[in-house]
Amino acid sequence: MARSEPWGRVSGSRPALIGHRGLGCGVVGGHPENTLGSFTAAVELGMSWVETDVRRTSDDELVLAHDAAYGDGACVADLSADQTDRRGTLRLGTLLDELPAGVGVNLDLKSSMDDGLRIPARTTAGLLGPAVAAEVARRPLIVSSFDPSALRLVRAAAPEVSLAWLTWHRFPLETAVAGCAHMDVDVLGVHIGSLARERRTGAVDPAVVARTLSLVHSSGRRLLVWCPEPKSLRVLADCHVDAVVVDGVPEILGALGRTA
Repeated sequence: MARSEPWGRVSGSRPALIGHRGLGCGVVGGHPENTLGSFTAAVELGMSWVETDVRRTSDDELVLAHDAAYGDGACVADLSADQTDRRGTLRLGTLLDELPAGVGVNLDLKSSMDDGLRIPARTTAGLLGPAVAAEVARRPLIVSSFDPSALRLVRAAAPEVSLAWLTWHRFPLETAVAGCAHMDVDVLGVHIGSLARERRTGAVDPAVVARTLSLVHSSGRRLLVWCPEPKSLRVLADCHVDAVVVDGVPEILGALGRTA
């Protein structure tokens, strides 16, 4: 059974804007991605939702890192939380404690390859489930993942938390829309590339967006699109897509002429 409207409590306009890793991937406004400064700056600009990547350490702490390994090859999952602290990696608990209550967080669950060697409760998904169950009373939450099996574990531990299945660049829309319903997740998260009909220019076809949105809504679910450039974002906004994960938050807000 689908959860209630994921963005209803925090956004009266569409699309709801979600700051990718804070202000955006890389360094935006002097703030590196997935740092407290980046998330805080996004909220100060008026963003009511931010997105971050969640991984586990060797000693079962949840930390915020997009890549599985650091530049020197050390894997996040092989290091202790103290070791990732020394590398400047933010802990999930710190972010949730520091963000104002009511700011929504999209937690992008990144499974580790060696999660397959652990008991379910000590996998990344197994650790995240109880954490979001404890946090959901304080703020809106969505757990997203490219790994649909991980979403199943989160659902068992936190049935009230909305789930989003992410699909990658140019993933076929037919499979994505049907798969979202088959897995009974609340949100389908497609990359902007899945909505681009003109491969040379990457132009988004409004008719494709409208049909996809209609089918997703008819199944009782919501559509999230991740990482569009400003010109595509205008098409998505005109089609009333439910939510968009955006990079370059200051530029995006300026291009839309609106606060978040």
